[in-house]
Amino acid sequence: AAIALADLPAEARQTLALIRRGGPFPFPHKDGSIFGNFERRLPQAPRGYYREYTVPTPGFADRGARRIVAGGGDNVSTSDEYYYTGDHYRTFLRIRQ
Repeated sequence: AAIALADLPAEARQTLALIRRGGPFPFPHKDGSIFGNFERRLPQAPRGYYREYTVPTPGFADRGARRIVAGGGDNVSTSDEYYYTGDHYRTFLRIRQ
């Protein structure tokens, strides 16, 4: 399944812009950390290929459930492989640019 960039929540579009700029991120101790894909909902890739980033949720002081997962290892800022999850990894939508 996929989602157009324009159809993402505004906070997800802002997070994607931060990823492309290299930050700064709202949760620097977590944003950019390796996403293990333990749920196996994304295509299989070597460990370290996927990185996760927080999509802030209005009204929540913690990280909430929304994330963007970027493929490409250390090159996520130039990647064209981004996924959005609004339900903490249960489902993913590939972001169409």
